[in-house]
Amino acid sequence: MKRLLAALLAVFSLTAVLSPTVHAATTAAVFPSEIIGENFPDPDLFEQNGTWYAYATNGSRGTLPVATAPSANGPWTVRGDAMPGGPSSAWAQPGRTWAPDVYPNSDGTYTLTYTAWHKASGRQCIGVATATNPLGPFQPVGTAPLICPLNLGGAIDANTFVANDGTRYLVWKNDGNAIGQPSTLWLTRTTDNGKTLVGGNTAMLTSSGVIEAPDLVQRGSQYVLFFSGGGYNDCNYLTSYATSKTLSGPWTTAYRPLMTTATFDNHVCGPGGADVVGGKVFVHGWVNGGRHLYVADIGYANDYPVVRGSRVRYEAERGTLNHCVVRSNAAGASDGKVVAYIDYADSWVENSVFAPVAGSYTLHVGYANGSASTASHGLVVNGNNAGSVSYPVTGWDNWQQSSVSVTLKAGWNTIRLTKGTLYTEVDYLEVQ
Repeated sequence: MKRLLAALLAVFSLTAVLSPTVHAATTAAVFPSEIIGENFPDPDLFEQNGTWYAYATNGSRGTLPVATAPSANGPWTVRGDAMPGGPSSAWAQPGRTWAPDVYPNSDGTYTLTYTAWHKASGRQCIGVATATNPLGPFQPVGTAPLICPLNLGGAIDANTFVANDGTRYLVWKNDGNAIGQPSTLWLTRTTDNGKTLVGGNTAMLTSSGVIEAPDLVQRGSQYVLFFSGGGYNDCNYLTSYATSKTLSGPWTTAYRPLMTTATFDNHVCGPGGADVVGGKVFVHGWVNGGRHLYVADIGYANDYPVVRGSRVRYEAERGTLNHCVVRSNAAGASDGKVVAYIDYADSWVENSVFAPVAGSYTLHVGYANGSASTASHGLVVNGNNAGSVSYPVTGWDNWQQSSVSVTLKAGWNTIRLTKGTLYTEVDYLEVQ
């Protein structure tokens, strides 16, 4: 099953991974930047006319906190409450107004789709509001929720998606977790600037655990559905994704999550609530009882997402080998295979790795060294000599990591390990 899922997702296992001890500390990796250092959860963002706008779940800043910046990386200024009148008094009560989605319409108006506390049932349901200014005030539309399947636990976390052909949809979650039932991410077509539903609901992904905060992106060859899992109020929260060739599915979930606390080496605690805007991904992270806002670069390797600073694993044995061999049934190795006998002057193993943007990265090499002392491999990046990787003694089949700094170009890069001193087997490469 492990190899089948990996083959379905990407030839190069373009997925993040929890990692063992690193022997050499480096600082080349660029981790997400904290851009709003206060509670600003469930972010939704867009850029218009040179200004970035960000919205968050209700809190001390009001029902709909809004912030602005001249660029995605800031500096950001929290402007206050873009919905000072609160959610619809016809069906909702104040408090628990969550997960806003603001979309700029072609007619100059703005549609807010929000989650609010349903008075009659106590569940969460999805409503709509509009404004003529991105800073608000947003005014609720209608006297009833837009989406409110109470038999399924209610509805939360709406996200607007407009396909390349102009068709507009909402992606949302029925809150099965609230009633001890499975939750599903749904796709529903909308019209009238997102204020009216059209047709039925299409199920995308279902989970007996927590699956929420969907964000849908269309790539050249497929659709990418980002979502969060785990509990948002600790470091176990994470971001994963699923892919499909069509909106109707089937959807294939990534073998490993895209962003976790571990893949960021603990630089972001519980990265979730992801919102992808062009080449940027925004997440919140848990900080002292609140959720601060972070931003990172994102790119797509064969239309699979890669986030700068989040570890991505490439199995060494899936690369190109010269005068060395793949050793199968390697005890404790990732995917059970390693590259062995890189023992000759013309021995090397080369893998293609992806960088979302040009710059400094950390290369982690999973290895085992059964030699009598520290061994090494020569390091060649994109055909250029980039020094070497040193491997302290571990013993055979005791897999550890050694790390070095590398400079990569945007897009695909080649990393070649050549014969160095003594002898080392290579399990995998991770780029961060």
